[in-house]
Amino acid sequence: MPEGHTIYRLARAHNRTLRGHVVHADSPQSRFAAGAGLLDGRLLRQAEAVGKHLFHRYEGRVWLHVHLGLYGEWRTGEQPMLEPRGAVRLRLWTEDVWWDLRGATACEVLTPPGVLAIKARLGPDPLRRNADVVAAYRRIGRSPTAIGALLMNQEVLAGVGNVYRAELLFRHGLDPHRPGTTVSPDLWARMWADLVELMRDGVRRGRIVTTRPGDRRRGPFYVYRRTGEPCLVCGTPIRTQELVKRNLYWCPTCQPPWAAGSLSRPAGAPESAAG
Repeated sequence: MPEGHTIYRLARAHNRTLRGHVVHADSPQSRFAAGAGLLDGRLLRQAEAVGKHLFHRYEGRVWLHVHLGLYGEWRTGEQPMLEPRGAVRLRLWTEDVWWDLRGATACEVLTPPGVLAIKARLGPDPLRRNADVVAAYRRIGRSPTAIGALLMNQEVLAGVGNVYRAELLFRHGLDPHRPGTTVSPDLWARMWADLVELMRDGVRRGRIVTTRPGDRRRGPFYVYRRTGEPCLVCGTPIRTQELVKRNLYWCPTCQPPWAAGSLSRPAGAPESAAG
């Protein structure tokens, strides 16, 4: 599933190519024909990313909401348009460019109250400059749920997915099963700052890279999708377990099982720096 940095890059691309233009819309697969009809011929005022959600604000207080989910994708090109291939849910175009949407979990036209309702249920987004780090900590610090599950809960944090979850926990030496109530405000402040830098770096690069410069020649990730491979720091085989319906990856040495009184970062874990 695309994580928050990908949606931010999409919003930027849509603003660059569609904002300020009259946009035409249709639904080649016909499943979104009514919604496309509401968008067709309207001026796009703004594209906006909030977590994993993409919003278009059109003239006339009409909004498009898209959540890509696991299989959704946008494709684009310059005019002339190609014939649609596959199940294109929504096609947007101007005289210069076209965008095709396939496989999205959500694709809907909303009024402003509907947009506000979606935003209200999302947690703070580390990529938004006005994000409330304290609000995120209130939900984490009061919850007995495993920190590895809390980081994936979009009502706690918006935009964090499986890659950022696994890599952030490794970078701070945290057992993914450790309860949220054991995460101190200082520890969370360090994790948040690290997450902000990692996600901003992802926006700049167009891909996620979480290893520090000294480790980067060996790959972009410390633990993600490295089951059974040696940890880049200590050599211990990386473990995997399903948590909140997604595979979780961690190093049992650099992220030792949490126990009361064992709150410090293990000596072998990398420092929290985006690099």
